[in-house]
Amino acid sequence: MVGANAGLLDPFPLWVLFPMTVVIAVVSVDLGFRLAHYRKPRTLDEPEAPPAGMVGATLALLAFMLAFTFGLASTRFETRRQLVLTESNAIGTAYMRAALLPDPPRTEARTLLKEYVQVRIDGSHPEKFADAITKSEELHNKLWALAVTLTEKERSAITSLFVQSVNQLVELHSQRLNASIRSRIPGAIWVVLYSLIILAMSAVGYQEGMASKRRSLAVAMLILGFSAVLVLIADLDRPGQGYLQVNQESMNDLQKHMQN
Repeated sequence: MVGANAGLLDPFPLWVLFPMTVVIAVVSVDLGFRLAHYRKPRTLDEPEAPPAGMVGATLALLAFMLAFTFGLASTRFETRRQLVLTESNAIGTAYMRAALLPDPPRTEARTLLKEYVQVRIDGSHPEKFADAITKSEELHNKLWALAVTLTEKERSAITSLFVQSVNQLVELHSQRLNASIRSRIPGAIWVVLYSLIILAMSAVGYQEGMASKRRSLAVAMLILGFSAVLVLIADLDRPGQGYLQVNQESMNDLQKHMQN
């Protein structure tokens, strides 16, 4: 996504974000380790328990923030998935109601709805997203103009049902836009997450340096684990861009139904 709705980490592809996060964490651990070796000869009487307790508290705070942000991102991902299903059902309903209209409005309405489904499927691809929004709004205008014309000619129950379906399509379009490009994880949360990673890994490195002269393999596993979770959150927050994508099967099934 671009513009005001772009996320703070959007300039970095996921395949770049993961190693970048790992490097930040490794450098933080190394800085903490070096600081501990610098201070250790000068603070031989420093008790070991307080640093260990603070390291545990910092890691717990980082884990809490990751869990909170993951819950936020996964909830929005599920919302986007549900909206695709709801919209495909709404389009199918409008298509069936259009069959009750007289010709030529019937043929025109069903042709526009078939085109609309194709546009919505194309919109799931990042390179076609912006163009799909523009085309969707153009089709909304055409469908609404058709609904207005039908209403002016005859205010029947069938016409009212079709108008209601068109109105629902417009509303669902706005909801999908809001869920996909306007409901992103705030940049402030990303700043706090990376700040906590730096502080937590620095604390781990400091504690390790105070306890021994060698770096532990467990620290590497800790870094990889936290980095993987953070990149997973970033993936969930990137509709149409990451590896985790909303399934468009309901739209594809609807398109097949219309073609048959």
